[in-house]
Amino acid sequence: MNLRTRFAPSPTGYLHVGSIRTALFAWLLARQKGGQFILRIEDTDKSREVQGSIEHIITCLNELGLDYDEGPDKGGPYGPYRQSERLDIYRDWALALIKLGRAYADPLSPEQLAEYHDQAAKNHQPFLYRNHRPDHPPAWVYAKLPLRFKSEPKDYAWHDMIMGDLSAKADAIDDFVLIKSDGYPTYNFAHIVDDYEMQISHVIRGQEFIASTPNYLNLYEALNIEHPTFATPPPVLGPSGNKKLSKRDGAKDILNYIEEGFLPDALINFMASLGWNDGTTKELFSREELLKTFSIERVGKSGARFDEKRLIWMNGAHIRQLPIEELELRAERFWPPEAAKFDADYRCRVLSLIQERLKYLAELPSLSLYFFVDLPIDPDLINNNAKLSALNHETLKSLLKQTLEQLDSSDFSLSDLNLRLNTLLQLTNQPPAVLFSLIRIATTQAVASPQLADSLELIGKERVLRRITQQIESL
Repeated sequence: MNLRTRFAPSPTGYLHVGSIRTALFAWLLARQKGGQFILRIEDTDKSREVQGSIEHIITCLNELGLDYDEGPDKGGPYGPYRQSERLDIYRDWALALIKLGRAYADPLSPEQLAEYHDQAAKNHQPFLYRNHRPDHPPAWVYAKLPLRFKSEPKDYAWHDMIMGDLSAKADAIDDFVLIKSDGYPTYNFAHIVDDYEMQISHVIRGQEFIASTPNYLNLYEALNIEHPTFATPPPVLGPSGNKKLSKRDGAKDILNYIEEGFLPDALINFMASLGWNDGTTKELFSREELLKTFSIERVGKSGARFDEKRLIWMNGAHIRQLPIEELELRAERFWPPEAAKFDADYRCRVLSLIQERLKYLAELPSLSLYFFVDLPIDPDLINNNAKLSALNHETLKSLLKQTLEQLDSSDFSLSDLNLRLNTLLQLTNQPPAVLFSLIRIATTQAVASPQLADSLELIGKERVLRRITQQIESL
């Protein structure tokens, strides 16, 4: 069997981690088995469609490297790949169901439906539309009357690759709308037709669809088609861990992470690990490793909590693993404007120094600006340092003057700088936490930096001496 998976989002806004993880699982499964991964746009609910969403979905997949074989912008043998362009196909399938006696026009008004709902509620019974089927429904008029599926309730049992063996009783099955009065199909109908026509072998989607699966199975039987294999990952939970991640929880657009300098491979790694592991304690996976080790059967049944701090840590780990040449390319658009005055070799040396500290590339300006420009003196850097603020200004000035004397005699090679800094520790009888912190603040106007000697060497003798002199004057 040719394995074919699909990602079928609705164009109702941006994609966040919870949405795109479904695409990732489908992509991994297809690529592992040498199958195809298809993008289909389910745009039949025009009232909820957000302009630009389709382009946004395509951009998200491209940025993450989740390449698809067929889709609305690529075409393919089973197109069109936008449901709004497939209305004639759904109409033909609907007419076939009418001919089979398994669909009927729904003449009930919203008021009548509301009355039946109220009556069921008063009787403490679930509302089932099949209990109110018209004995003699009118002829169906396309785009005028809704068309309903005529169900034949029965017990069902089915297997899910993640959730295992599932079942439902006949009372879970009801008549549902196939085509709305506006001529557009419902999800419940369109996705079944599309999956069959596009030869989708494996359907990966959220747990909210499990309750509707018995209805789908009933429709598959009515159409005399075999249903695909189901895989239902648990939801990605919000930071609190007690509800599904949503935009209300601050779930960001996946492109926001890209714009902030999160690496696509780190995002892929993070999303794959939400609910899945390879059975070890390993957390960092390259894309190639995921393609080798990922197993849909090892996705857990419980929801995985979204933790942005873990994503940030994971992204930093991926940045540290990048060859410097690749990091240079990725960092190109993140440099502060002041870096443009310096050549590529100097920027590469800066990047090599701060690579260990980068958690995402948008941090590059704040972590590197002092390498390119003298920053204004910030008194709070000393005042907020408990050990430095305990020293009076005369002591601080004395320490900096001794530093100035030692560094003025240095050739500013790395080995000599390390020697001079160690000499200063002995001369001043100060611990590194005091002396090196003071020198770091004076030369970078930052509380943290890469190794002090490395930073001083790269900043250069002239600028280092000037900055220390300015710090002394400010005291």
